[in-house]
Amino acid sequence: MQTHHVLKYLSCLLLLLPATAVAQTAEIIFTNADIYAGGRFATPGDAFTATDGPRAKSIAVANGKIVAIGGDEVLTHKGPKTQVVDLGGKFVMPGFNDAHCHLANGGQAKLEVDLVGVRSLDEMKQRIAERAPKAVPGEWIIGRGWDHTLWQSQQLPNRQDLDAVTAGHPAFFVRVDGHIAVANTAALKIAGLSRSSKDLPGGQADRDSSGELTGIVRERTKDAFYQVIPAISAAKRRQAIELVLAEAAQWGLTSAQDNSDWEDFLVYDQLKHEGKLTLRIAEWLRFNNPVKNLIQQREHNPSSDAILHTTQLKGFMDGSLGSGTAAMMQPYSDDPKNAGLPQYDQATLTKMTVERAANGFQIGFHAIGDRGANMALNAFQEALRQAKTSHSPAPAGSQSPLDFRFRIEHAQVVAPADIPRFHELGVIASMQPNHLLTDMNWAESRIGPERAKTSYAWAEFLKTTGHLAFGTDYPVEPITPFRGLYAAVTRMNEAGTKTYYPEQKLNIHQAIYAYTWGAAYAEFEERTKGILAPGYLADFVVLDRDITRVTPPEILQTKVLRTVVGGRTVYEVH
Repeated sequence: MQTHHVLKYLSCLLLLLPATAVAQTAEIIFTNADIYAGGRFATPGDAFTATDGPRAKSIAVANGKIVAIGGDEVLTHKGPKTQVVDLGGKFVMPGFNDAHCHLANGGQAKLEVDLVGVRSLDEMKQRIAERAPKAVPGEWIIGRGWDHTLWQSQQLPNRQDLDAVTAGHPAFFVRVDGHIAVANTAALKIAGLSRSSKDLPGGQADRDSSGELTGIVRERTKDAFYQVIPAISAAKRRQAIELVLAEAAQWGLTSAQDNSDWEDFLVYDQLKHEGKLTLRIAEWLRFNNPVKNLIQQREHNPSSDAILHTTQLKGFMDGSLGSGTAAMMQPYSDDPKNAGLPQYDQATLTKMTVERAANGFQIGFHAIGDRGANMALNAFQEALRQAKTSHSPAPAGSQSPLDFRFRIEHAQVVAPADIPRFHELGVIASMQPNHLLTDMNWAESRIGPERAKTSYAWAEFLKTTGHLAFGTDYPVEPITPFRGLYAAVTRMNEAGTKTYYPEQKLNIHQAIYAYTWGAAYAEFEERTKGILAPGYLADFVVLDRDITRVTPPEILQTKVLRTVVGGRTVYEVH
């Protein structure tokens, strides 16, 4: 069955793929369930209206894969040693595949000062003050998660605010989006930043009216601190990863496309060899790294490794709307002197993209502003043009020589003329609908109504390109996929009081698709996971409610009862 057919659900697959004449004995059979098999979209221009089909009742698993799915006939795969698990009639669906997250950052944040959700500068200072007495002399106090757009003042914190509560310790706190941070006076001094410092391309240190540093540093200027903050110990790195793996399982994640450090990948590999890796991880590599190093890292784990391997190269075109660093074609509506901070010039970006594509790499660019997306598309266009003439190797898993599946991560603001280019160039929009729950409070005032009309354009991308991948951007947003599903089908805040351009919302089947098979397609895994069908990996979740048939607010209350990866239960509510 081709992957580019119209939407198909398992009810169709069961007819096309009946049980074999000689039933394979299952290691485990999950039965007495209400199984939603998931689906896939294909041809751009289709209406993309999805309806539910007949449900299956049982899944038989052997060697980590589904050998049969359907009704009572699945029990013919039961042997004398087969384990049978009664799921009590609960709703089952394909496991969630988070197409964009930063797992290690999320885990490490659990070991630092947690500033997520602070509602004022005073609350931020209080949390920092509680940590300061616990630090040994000279120890850095670090953390992340503050968001000044949640504060009544809307004012950024400054170094003096931190100096008052950090007791002389160097301190550095990253905003929730990861694109700006605030440092205290001691940290600025250690990082070598002062009144006379010059801004680097793609970075900025904010100054007050007298020219003194405020403590706010943007984009590449943050690197000065990462070079002097002591590295996390190996033991704490592993502890952080174990914490985040447990959280991922609790929320029904069976796969994640992750942007963490190489050292974190090595911890994942260690856990895999110990049989303790409870999540399939496709790790991204740094686009800016030398090609020779990237090739060596790619060879560390083959793409055929179903539990852990590397995939795309991740580059950053710009910053974020919340920090005012996303690269825009025209200035911000609420800041006419600012059009963001592009991280490349077009010529350099295109040259690097062509070189890496020629070495068989999938490439994805973080691009939140319309200028950033346009530059990324220009680079992809030239890379494909040269690949046509040079016969460059496509990434592993490609279905044709030019199947690079280039990606734009976020794609929050894209010029209307550039949206069709995604389809023309085979570029995947990898988006995070949960961002809208935060951004709708200020997005329109920041970019203006004309740009807002086509921002966060999930429905338009799905209709135009036939592909859409959803993730969470954890820890920028919580790791739960249910907030994203709710946002996708409502485009409404969680309180139900504000809606943002509802014509771009999806139905629940489309939203589930983007979190499952759509995300799998984005990593060249659409033939192995993302739906529940014979031959596919036995990755699924058991929920306390049928999320396809409840009201949207009820989706937010969903609880995961069991998470299964390769037939193995990695999380269960007892």
